[in-house]
Amino acid sequence: MRAYYYDDEPTDQRLPHDSGEPVSLDTLAHLGVLYWTIPVAEGESIPEGVDAIAKQRGYKNRDVINVSKEGLGDAYESKIKGFFEEHMHEDEEIRYILGGSGFFDVRKHAPAPNQERWIRIFCAPGDLIVLPSGIYHRFTLDTNNKIKAARLFQQDEPKWIPHNRGPATDSNPYRAEYVATIQPVSVA
Repeated sequence: MRAYYYDDEPTDQRLPHDSGEPVSLDTLAHLGVLYWTIPVAEGESIPEGVDAIAKQRGYKNRDVINVSKEGLGDAYESKIKGFFEEHMHEDEEIRYILGGSGFFDVRKHAPAPNQERWIRIFCAPGDLIVLPSGIYHRFTLDTNNKIKAARLFQQDEPKWIPHNRGPATDSNPYRAEYVATIQPVSVA
């Protein structure tokens, strides 16, 4: 995993967009983003270390998603577009990367919207990331155009409904609870 501020250049979303300004694990933790590295071998099932974290955090269920042209078929283009829309969920988003790679962008909350910045998090095999309920985020593949990830969740049926950013979502109780748990961090 590597985290840094997004450069906001209007080019292909799958490019690194590295501003050259690294972001620490402490900054991510302040935003509620949790991270572990648990090595996985090519073709290996989910390692015991992931099971231990799942048990500790109360994740009871899981599935595996293959985000690629082959894995999503005709829905590929619409899914990729939808994943990159700024949104939040009412549940945590938990992903363990089994293969491929991609980027999770999280919105660094600030006192005013014009002070917010995207933080880009590059994830590759062995990375386990937890995005808290209520955080604005988006996802894209990198130029390899594929990622295979285990999705862990607490309920039988996760509430992965994306709530795109807007006035209604800004006042969503899960968003309000998230904002109340963090204090704005000044933008460098």
